[in-house]
Amino acid sequence: MAPGATSSVYTFMTLDPGHFHAGLVHKTMYAGVDSVAYIFAPNGQELQDHLARMEGYNSRGIYPTSWKLEVYTGVDFLDQLLEKKPGNVVVLAGKNNQKIDYILSSLQQGIHVYADKPLVIDANGFEKLKRAYQLASEKKLLMLDMMTERFEIATMLQRELSMMPEVFGELETGSPANPSITKESVHHFFKQVSGVPLVRPSWFFDVEKEGTGIVDVTTHLVDLIQWEAFPNQILDTAEVQVYASKIWPTALTQKQFQQVTQREVIPADMEKYVQNDMLQVMSNGEFQYTLRGKHAKVSVIWNFQAPEGAGDTHYSLMRGTKATLIIRQGKEEGYKPVLYVNLQESHAQKLVDAVKITLQNRYPGIDLLKLPSGEFKIVIPDSYYNGHEAHFAQVTDRYVDFLRLGHVPEWEVPNTITKYYTTTKALELALK
Repeated sequence: MAPGATSSVYTFMTLDPGHFHAGLVHKTMYAGVDSVAYIFAPNGQELQDHLARMEGYNSRGIYPTSWKLEVYTGVDFLDQLLEKKPGNVVVLAGKNNQKIDYILSSLQQGIHVYADKPLVIDANGFEKLKRAYQLASEKKLLMLDMMTERFEIATMLQRELSMMPEVFGELETGSPANPSITKESVHHFFKQVSGVPLVRPSWFFDVEKEGTGIVDVTTHLVDLIQWEAFPNQILDTAEVQVYASKIWPTALTQKQFQQVTQREVIPADMEKYVQNDMLQVMSNGEFQYTLRGKHAKVSVIWNFQAPEGAGDTHYSLMRGTKATLIIRQGKEEGYKPVLYVNLQESHAQKLVDAVKITLQNRYPGIDLLKLPSGEFKIVIPDSYYNGHEAHFAQVTDRYVDFLRLGHVPEWEVPNTITKYYTTTKALELALK
């Protein structure tokens, strides 16, 4: 714990911040969190990018942050963090293959863990994850996966409506050809973060370090399926059956690799991924499975760059016995996620009541519009679209609340284990 801290004050220590999400955690200040932030990392471009991002937040004209940085850059940065422990929470966002070892080391030294997804990228990591949660329980420490997508407004409203049996009915069982719940997302290697072009580390394109498309972004999609289809319920790995899975590459030219990494050449240890002068990044994945007998499908696609005016997109479908809830984020929606509802005319009044009475009370300004097609659109004021970057502040606030309480919801840990069981089993199947 930081000098002078009390039991209600938490001090963040960022360990080896190789991913820009480590910076986004610090885009705002938090009540109860010390303004002194410690960073332990090897010296190099990744650390410099992180420090520049933090300085940008401190010096911006509107709502600047006031982080005071203490940086340690020796080769023994991990040993120094574990020995000195100037803080009581370690923040992790970097190489995914070594993240679980950082987690275990931190927990063994009595440090809370706040980590970016994915916590693990293979079956060996999954076994370590189970040990990590057992260790956290024994030492009364809190470990949380940064599930930012739970704070996206269209997803929150989709979940709300799915929990209203008078509107949604019950989740259909579905089939392999027609799953009851589908989550698809499209991401881009080259984009802007906090107003500047994102420079990604070269290892981001090495699936042995980053993970394939099956185990990276799909973490969010599997999490949302569990969170929406079985809200506040404890799930078990025995309730998961993965039956179809595949991965495929996105090919990058040398010029594209240079543009997004600012590196002149592809590292020697990644040349094995080069075919026909193109870097083959196994970043795309799709798999189907059942959870408590309900058929689900997740899909992630990575392109190099989004079309002008577009960005990362999300598609989500939940089929109930009374209504189908669909999130679309295409050109027609202005590339913002918008929730639509398809249901029989005889059930329309139930939807109107749900929106006008329940949802408007919880989310002032939400409204309902019937389209010429007969489909209903949930009208969401622009103020609710705070963006992906803002979600890190929301999930961090929630984590700090959990620290104060001394526990996470009872379903969080078993469902996180079930989530990573699902993604790592899907990887095993895809590799076969």
